[in-house]
Amino acid sequence: MAADNGGDDTLAPVIPLFGATDADSSADPRAKRVETTPQWRTTWDDDDLHDDLSSMADEVDECTQIEREIAERNLTRKLRTRQLSVSEARSVVAERDLDETMIEAVLHDFVRRGYLDDRALAEQLVRAGVERKGQGRTVIAQSLAKRKIPREIVDAALAALPDDDAERALEFARQKARSMRGLEHDVALRRLIGQLARRGYGAAAMDAARQALDELAQ
Repeated sequence: MAADNGGDDTLAPVIPLFGATDADSSADPRAKRVETTPQWRTTWDDDDLHDDLSSMADEVDECTQIEREIAERNLTRKLRTRQLSVSEARSVVAERDLDETMIEAVLHDFVRRGYLDDRALAEQLVRAGVERKGQGRTVIAQSLAKRKIPREIVDAALAALPDDDAERALEFARQKARSMRGLEHDVALRRLIGQLARRGYGAAAMDAARQALDELAQ
């Protein structure tokens, strides 16, 4: 490519290319220096400098494109194992040598294609917290914040939950109380309250623990 001549001239002696002849030299004034004796170039005219900078820009663009492709592959590999928030994905992409504009471009592309969706992830984590882990609002909110999901999305996902923390706390306490039959009441109460609190049933923990143990004693 023609743009390469300017860049190559800075690295090696000027030598005839593609069988240059005297006729070629007369057609191109700059070709007069293309003799049989190699010469090092130490200065550039404006055209040469422009060509050289263009060549450097092309090289940067190519390197940036390679870095972007690697970042996209790395992110795709991560997404095959678990869903990521946009913020978590940003950390993965930022491991490559990309500026902020390119990082945002990669993330925008993944969001556009549906590979990243903070709202869907928040809803998924809320369901898992409630149905599989028996967690209360506090712990669920902490889990979503740890995944760096924006606060407004967390609040919206939690607002969709029914206001049944007390019922779910009691259900959990009843399940756990069965394994504490042989313990003294105060010991069982403290353990049960601790387990409920760790799952985010702060205000409801005490009442649920007491009711579950009272039912067990009947």
